[in-house]
Amino acid sequence: MNKKNTIRKLPLFEGAEISWFAPLCDGDDDFLGHRNPAFKSSWENTSDIVKTADNLGFRNVLCPSSYQVGQDTLTFASAMAPLTNQINLLTAIRCGEIHPPMLARALATLDHILKGRLTINIISSDLPGTELSSSQRYARSREVIAILKQAWTQEEIDFQGEFYQIKLPAAPVKPYQQNGGPLLYFGGYSPDGVALCAEHCDVYLMWPETEDKLQGLMDNMTNQAAGFGRSVLFGLRVHVIVRETEEEAKAYAQHLISDLDLNQGDEIRNRAQDAKSLGVSRQSELRDSADEDYFVEPHLWTGIGLARSGCGAAIVGNPDQVYDKIQRYIKMGIRSFIFSGYPHKQEAEYFAELVLPRLKTVSLPEVLGRIPTETPNTPLEKGPRT
Repeated sequence: MNKKNTIRKLPLFEGAEISWFAPLCDGDDDFLGHRNPAFKSSWENTSDIVKTADNLGFRNVLCPSSYQVGQDTLTFASAMAPLTNQINLLTAIRCGEIHPPMLARALATLDHILKGRLTINIISSDLPGTELSSSQRYARSREVIAILKQAWTQEEIDFQGEFYQIKLPAAPVKPYQQNGGPLLYFGGYSPDGVALCAEHCDVYLMWPETEDKLQGLMDNMTNQAAGFGRSVLFGLRVHVIVRETEEEAKAYAQHLISDLDLNQGDEIRNRAQDAKSLGVSRQSELRDSADEDYFVEPHLWTGIGLARSGCGAAIVGNPDQVYDKIQRYIKMGIRSFIFSGYPHKQEAEYFAELVLPRLKTVSLPEVLGRIPTETPNTPLEKGPRT
């Protein structure tokens, strides 16, 4: 049989998932490289950002994980669940940090509290104080994901691997969602990471690149996933600066780095757990290829990466320019966007006023059929209805 006929096809849908970012890792400020206590990662500040994103109509919010000064992701997401109404929570988990059956139970509990609004960001970074090779980290993540999927879809967890040997009943860890468990989002650039996403994950998250390089990443992932008989959706994690005019947007971009000591910026970038990853090096290469004003292509500004590790570029422009850039990405096949800006609440409000009403937004768990049409009435410990 032709391989193309055996690939699991994803449902066709219009629009995209438009998400915001919760700066749990002390990543909020009014000037890059300048620590303003008013924007310190705290329950008060970060919960306000998430509630604001929920009220403004964003469909998901990334809750990151890091050992840097900040807050615990699962604890934060659990506290936010009853304080939000419609927004999904994209909750980051570091594979290996929690014993997989206990992680499955924690995520199932959180998913019940959220009533199906949970999505998962798979992280394969080194755990604080430990160091594994890239291949070992992804091998551990592969085992964790396999155990989670068994826990969510089978009556028994029966797994024998290099890192974990487990045989347990799955009833205590069944999630609210009935069709395979929460969606898995993944970002990684190494061959092992790409293979892991192609085989097991639902959304491949990319950091900003030029459009041709993004297309190359997407083509590679599409081919790799096809080898497993699967299709994968694509997402882009990128900052955004939108103002009424292009001049105002560019002026604010320069304002953000106006108080930055470049040596201090290097220190900020290098303190992150993933500072030496392939993804971070690609962001540095992107910035190195930009012009003297840090633009690498029209409306893609890399100056924001001077003082942060990870995602290091922003879409900058007036409402039409930002909207058109997003539409170009959508036409390429990107269906999930995680935006952010500095300070996060202020920029969420600008984006929601100037761009968001023009975009057709969706909830990926809903369009992919993960959310049950009725609320399950079965107790958590007995799993969802069949």
